[in-house]
Amino acid sequence: MGATGSGRRAYIGSFTSAGGAGITVADVDDETGALGIRNSTDVVVNPSYLTLAPGGRILYAVSETDDGAVAALDVTQDPPSPLGEPVRVGGAAPTHLALAGGQLLTANYGSGSVTALPVLADGRLGEPASVLRHEGSGPHPERQRGPHAHAVTPDPSGGWLLAVDLGIDAVQVYALPGPRPHREVRLRPGSGPRHLAFHPRGDHAYVVNELDPTITACRWDAASGVLEPLGETRVLPDGTDAETYPAEVVVSGDGRFVWAANRGHDSITTLALDASGDRMELVTTTPCGGHWPRDLTLDPSGRRLYASNERSGDITWFGIDPSTGVPHRGGSVPAPAASCVVFG
Repeated sequence: MGATGSGRRAYIGSFTSAGGAGITVADVDDETGALGIRNSTDVVVNPSYLTLAPGGRILYAVSETDDGAVAALDVTQDPPSPLGEPVRVGGAAPTHLALAGGQLLTANYGSGSVTALPVLADGRLGEPASVLRHEGSGPHPERQRGPHAHAVTPDPSGGWLLAVDLGIDAVQVYALPGPRPHREVRLRPGSGPRHLAFHPRGDHAYVVNELDPTITACRWDAASGVLEPLGETRVLPDGTDAETYPAEVVVSGDGRFVWAANRGHDSITTLALDASGDRMELVTTTPCGGHWPRDLTLDPSGRRLYASNERSGDITWFGIDPSTGVPHRGGSVPAPAASCVVFG
C-alpha cells in the first residue's frame, strides 16, 4: 500500500545501458507527493518511455535500442512481470508510445517512423500492423539529416494521431483507426519539434522545440484534422546564454499554465496562457532539482509536477502554486538514468 493507504503507484523508466534499474515501482504519498521505492525489474532494455493501459493493470514500455521493441508487463505482479517477449517495432530507437484505437503506437527516433501494433484481448502485443516512414530533412547539420519521429500523441477526440518529427521540423497528422496519413504540418526550419501537449479543451496544441528553446502554439480542429501554427514563445528569459534543449511540455488541467522541462539550463519554465489559448507569456524559470530533466509529468491530482533528471539520477517533485502556476520543490528520490515517470 502507499504511505497514506491509497495504493497509488508510480512507474519510473530509466536507461539500463547507463546504469538505470529499468522499470522501478514506487508508492505515492498522496499528501506530500513523495515517492517510496518498492522494487524494480530490468527485463526490458532501456525502457525510456512508459504508458499504462486503461485500468492500470498493464504497463507498456519501449525498448530504446537499435533494433527497437516494445514490451507489455503485468503490474499486478510485484515486481511487474512480462506478458510474453518484447515485440520488434520494425524501426530503430523508439522513444515514445501511446495507446489509441486498440493499438499501441510508437515513435521511432532512429529510423524516423511510426509503428502500429495490435493490442490483443489479454493485453499482449501482436506483430506490427504497419510501419509508416517519414521523409525529408532539416537545416541542422547533425540532428536533421533525416526524419526523427520523437513522439506520438492521440488527440482528445480519439480520431487522430499527431506524430512530432524533430528531423524534418514537422507534425504528421494521421487519421484513426489506421493510422492513415492525413496531412503534414511544417514548423519553422531548424526548430526541431520534440513533443506535443493538448489544451484540456482540445482546441489547441503546444509543441516544444528541442533545437531552439521555444514552444509553438497551434490551433487544432478535430473535425477536419487541421493543425494551424500560430506563433512561438521562448522558454528562457532574454539574455540567457545556457545551451538548452527543451524536452517536454505539459499543460495544466484548467488550461491556465504551460510548463516546459529544459535540459542544459536545468529548469522548469512556467508560462501563463491567455483565455483563448492562442498566446502564452513566460512567468519564470525554476531549478529542476537536478541535471538534464528528460521528462516532466503532472500527477493525476494536477497539484504536482515530477521532473525525471536523467544525468543527476533522480525524480524531483514540485507543488504548484494554484494562482501563479510556479512550481516549488517538495523533494526527490534517487533514480539513476531516469527517463520518465507515469502514475497508476
